[in-house]
Amino acid sequence: MKKLLQLMIVIFLTITAHVFGADKPNVLFIAVDDLRPELGCYGNNRIQSPNIDRLAKQGTVFEHAYCMVSVCGASRSALLTGTRPKYNRFVSAHIYASKDAPNAIPLNTHFKNNGYTTINNGKVFHFVDDHNDGWSEPAWRSKQPAYALRESRETLQKDREYKAEINKLKNNNPDTRGPAWESADVTDNTYADGHTLEKSLTDLRRLAKEDKPFFLAVGFLKPHLPFVAPQKYWDLYKNDDIQLPENFRYIPHDVPAEAVHNFGELRNYSNIPNGKEQISDETARTLIHGYYACVSYTDALIGRLLDELELLKLSDNTIVVLWGDHGWHLGEHTMWSKHAVFENTMNAPLIIKLPGQKETKRFPFPVEFIDIYPTLNELAGLPEPQKNQLQGKSLIPLIEKRIVPEKLYAAGRYGAGDTIFDGRFRYSEFRDKNGGGQLVSRMLFDHKTDPRENINVLNRPENTAIIEELSKELKRTIDLP
Repeated sequence: MKKLLQLMIVIFLTITAHVFGADKPNVLFIAVDDLRPELGCYGNNRIQSPNIDRLAKQGTVFEHAYCMVSVCGASRSALLTGTRPKYNRFVSAHIYASKDAPNAIPLNTHFKNNGYTTINNGKVFHFVDDHNDGWSEPAWRSKQPAYALRESRETLQKDREYKAEINKLKNNNPDTRGPAWESADVTDNTYADGHTLEKSLTDLRRLAKEDKPFFLAVGFLKPHLPFVAPQKYWDLYKNDDIQLPENFRYIPHDVPAEAVHNFGELRNYSNIPNGKEQISDETARTLIHGYYACVSYTDALIGRLLDELELLKLSDNTIVVLWGDHGWHLGEHTMWSKHAVFENTMNAPLIIKLPGQKETKRFPFPVEFIDIYPTLNELAGLPEPQKNQLQGKSLIPLIEKRIVPEKLYAAGRYGAGDTIFDGRFRYSEFRDKNGGGQLVSRMLFDHKTDPRENINVLNRPENTAIIEELSKELKRTIDLP
């Protein structure tokens, strides 16, 4: 009798799981680190990205999508919990979403709780063990070395030894980096992202045979520094053809000092000058060349992922989301970094392909990365994770019904700076973090006349009303001190 009861329970759970997931779409969730919207589908043909462009032709391209914080850990934590940053929450790269927003149910956990098999390959959360209980199996990340060439690894080792020596009295771990770029005649799976792809292809084939819907998150590291990619992707570009930004050595004279910095992340690499020495034109072209090569490398890996989805006949029941966690400066305003509140760092690609979608849609109004969670929630037909958690809005009415709202804003921040964009104006405020959060400086850019943000028009009398509107909206949106 006991065995019969156990058998009936197993059968009931199996049938329930099958019915529960029968009409649920799968989700392929692709994250790309430091990806600018400098792609063909965003109207820029400098970088060869045929596979992302192919996805865009069958999906909705959000032309003005914005991260919540222009740094890896904070951006991902906000996106994956659907919650906004605050002046004391999501403030740096090295944070855990589980610690900064301990009461939030993250996206992966919510899908797992609602019958999905959830898999994490590569960099999704900043730390691989963040919210690990929300994955159906432990989150996986490649341990492949950052460099393929022996000379690059030797340079890294020498840098480690040197910095360990000069820091030995400071009782800390010195920040050691090798060269900022590498081009090696190796196969795609020599680097970590190639391993991430292979693991994801294997998982896709396995998941295609299961009855449960899946949420497969795939996080690619490139084009994050160092700019390392197989030689064939470097060969897609000629160094002499690389164009430097028009504002390569130009800092608007009237922007606050807090807005521009010395890009310390890149400075840590062994072949980059220390201090405040300018990057030479030759080095700048090589860095841009390397960034382009890395984007094309990642694009090729994404293409293989999309091909496998088609081959397994999963495309008609799979939502594909591709996002970059934030933008990156490639020499604009003298900077080589994220870590700022300019357009180049806040704006990043977002493409959503609905199951069976065959033609492109484009949405030109500002949207925020915290909108992704409620969008997927609605597409999958899931309940709210919990009351008042999700602070974004579902994008489905915009995608499916072509509703054009009266006004949309995208607000975000980095460090002491808070910024908001309304589709034309970008307004930013900087506060004294050590003085009670007092406002110390501001800037305003008009994208209609100045899309590269070279002229601060804050003090023009005709802009008084828009400054008041955006300042009020910024305070309403972000919990400022």
